Amino acid sequence: MVNISDYGNHETAWCPGCGNFPILECVKRALVELELAPHRVLFVSGIGQAAKAPHYLDCNLFDGLHGRALPAATGAKLANRRLAVIVESGDGCAYGEGGNHFLAAIRRNVDLTLIVHNNQVYGLTKGQASPTSEEGFVTKAQPAGVFSEPFHPLGVAIAMHAGFVARSFSGMKEHVVEMIKRAVSHRGFSLVDVLQPCVSFNKVNTFAWYKDRCRPLPEGYDPTNWDEAMRTAMRWGEEIPIGVIYENRRRTFEEHFDWIDDGGLVDTPYSSERLAELIKGYA
Repeated sequence: MVNISDYGNHETAWCPGCGNFPILECVKRALVELELAPHRVLFVSGIGQAAKAPHYLDCNLFDGLHGRALPAATGAKLANRRLAVIVESGDGCAYGEGGNHFLAAIRRNVDLTLIVHNNQVYGLTKGQASPTSEEGFVTKAQPAGVFSEPFHPLGVAIAMHAGFVARSFSGMKEHVVEMIKRAVSHRGFSLVDVLQPCVSFNKVNTFAWYKDRCRPLPEGYDPTNWDEAMRTAMRWGEEIPIGVIYENRRRTFEEHFDWIDDGGLVDTPYSSERLAELIKGYA
């Protein structure tokens, strides 16, 4: 039986009141409720305050370059399909530096989960605007306000027919746990965009701001309806819908490769003779 204590309890470097704390708690709870022992889980992260979250979990971890977590996670999943592979990072790392990898992962539909801590600002580097910062958002680096329209990650993901697209809010922990459980259980690429406050560098999109606006999807909402999902994803303002906004059952990337059905590279016996043949073939 898996317990919360199996995933450890570590001192963090986050500011008091940061939204990262409840998300970390929810990640642990979701994994425990899914009965996933730490040795069966791999977290991959990039750079940023949110990307530190897996550092505070006792399980497998690969911490890579800024924005480059998804390709590393893809390789890990192809090598060992029995692992639950989860990428966890912030809006800057995932949608900015990692923007192209975000698109490629959706297109390929690799069986992994991307959890994005979306506080609409870069926290680690002291408060520059991120891709999801709203137009007019003022920072020390953008004293005249942001000129660009914000990036809409859910709208983009649904437009590309991503396998699973959900949004939640760190102030609604039961909801976050449920979204992560459903995302990890989904076969194919899954995105959970978790809205959260940054108490140090975003004084606009505060805990109260999100709490006043985040509303669970109504009973009977059909996440397989692409047209309705697009309209729902783009609703942002006085009301922000949260829940599983879109879901489909596309063929996964791994299903294109017969050898992965046998377990992947992790189960392939090492052969020095075969390796020598391969090297000779490229000589």
